[in-house]
Amino acid sequence: MRDGHQTLALLLFSCFVAVTLGITTWVSRRRHGSAEEFYAGGRLFSPMENGFAIAGDYMSAASFLGITGLIALYGYDGLLYVVGFFVAWLVVLFLVAELVRNCGRFTLADVVAARMSERPVRIAAGTSSVTVSVLYLVAQMVGAGSLMALLLGRTGGAAQAWTVIGVGALMVVYVSLGGMRATTWIQIVKAVLLMSGTIALTVLVLIRFHGDFGRLLLTAAERSGQGKAFLAPGLKYGGNWTARLDFISLGLALVLGTAGLPHILSRFYTVPTARAARRSTVWSIGLIGGFYLMTIVLGFGAAAVVGTDAVRESNEAGNTAMPLLALDLGGGAGSTGGTVLFAVVAAVAFATILAVVAGITLASSASVAHDLYASLRRPRRKAHSEVAVARFAAAGIGVVAIALGLLARDLNVAFLVGLAFAVAASANLPVLLYSLFWRGFTTRGAVWAVYGGLIPALGLVLLSPVVSGSPGSLFPGVDFQYFPLQNPGIVSIPLGFLAGWLGTVTSDEVADEARYAETEVRSLTGAGAV
Repeated sequence: MRDGHQTLALLLFSCFVAVTLGITTWVSRRRHGSAEEFYAGGRLFSPMENGFAIAGDYMSAASFLGITGLIALYGYDGLLYVVGFFVAWLVVLFLVAELVRNCGRFTLADVVAARMSERPVRIAAGTSSVTVSVLYLVAQMVGAGSLMALLLGRTGGAAQAWTVIGVGALMVVYVSLGGMRATTWIQIVKAVLLMSGTIALTVLVLIRFHGDFGRLLLTAAERSGQGKAFLAPGLKYGGNWTARLDFISLGLALVLGTAGLPHILSRFYTVPTARAARRSTVWSIGLIGGFYLMTIVLGFGAAAVVGTDAVRESNEAGNTAMPLLALDLGGGAGSTGGTVLFAVVAAVAFATILAVVAGITLASSASVAHDLYASLRRPRRKAHSEVAVARFAAAGIGVVAIALGLLARDLNVAFLVGLAFAVAASANLPVLLYSLFWRGFTTRGAVWAVYGGLIPALGLVLLSPVVSGSPGSLFPGVDFQYFPLQNPGIVSIPLGFLAGWLGTVTSDEVADEARYAETEVRSLTGAGAV
């Protein structure tokens, strides 16, 4: 990339960082040190504000960079990610949003522990939440590194590593100083920027093809090198039974995983009532739905305008399709319009990554402090403030995410997020649904449900082509691949539900009818909700 691209993109990104750091500093001076303020922003956000924040939290690098790249590379099969990510919100709206807001305070474990023995349940749910959060963070780090490598060209290798480190450091600052209030406003600003940039690019793509979407698709198919196969199922997930099962597994993970994501669930605690939580979800569905419809245009637009080969040459996983499309739409390399548009898209992508990692880090640090620390602390030891522990936890989680982000730098970000969704659907969703809807559910069932989904999901990923045994693996030089699918959801999600059922029916514990009745009334009516 030319110096003009680098300078302008870095300048715009620096402006966003300055604004968000200003928001964080302002909030840190105004806020109080209470857990409710740090974790939930005082529960003072309106449904519209929270809806924008949820959309900002959800529309991550996987959406902006990864899905566009997958559509540009695989056509119809890349489009399947859009369907999965969006349909998942129906599960959230009808099964989770209101009930979680009524039953909990700050984390997923609050909902489950309301009618169980707290210590084992909090340890299990906290461990699972942190694991999902770290996997999700890795995807954002990889997206940031890919964008910087494109921006700086040949020098991008070292810059990619330093970008991952810099993003990790910024997210720790946002969370440690500003808590939920600053994180929410950062996500709102980011959602507005992202929607504005996406609308502008979509309009330019449609103008390029005179509003003829059919012509756009035919041109994309022609320039993909695959012909009509580009517009039909099977380019990535067709052929043998392994690929088809991988698609089913991915679909299950995407549709069911959103309802188990810790950073999404925590957003429902930032509004005052369950009705506000439901209205927040409706707002977010409108924004997210519009965004994903536009990514379809942009993905096929990248294939048609830039070309699949050029996208793959820039980044094997397709993570740079969107910036390359912006460069071409603006007039090409060397033009003023291309430079400006490329810089704007790069800055929006960085803003997207920073806002999402802030939300994920806050949710995972809350799990560490509110669930793990509170459960594992020895009674005679001096108790530290939960908020102080959460700030230290944010730093530790940042270090882990940086290390894994450097390791997985060559994988597609949407694919990495798919793994995080699979773990969330396997470990968090079974225990959440059983706790809300099964009268006889017990503590053993809750613990078994979490670990019965979490351990198989992680184990199958370690034994899959993602880690070893193929050229695109994390460790291509070794081969301990025994599980043929890249996404474990088709196996690990049923195992999570089965483990929860088995743990309950083999338990000697008698479910507390009174506590279940109280939980049921609270979840459905909001009576007694915090």
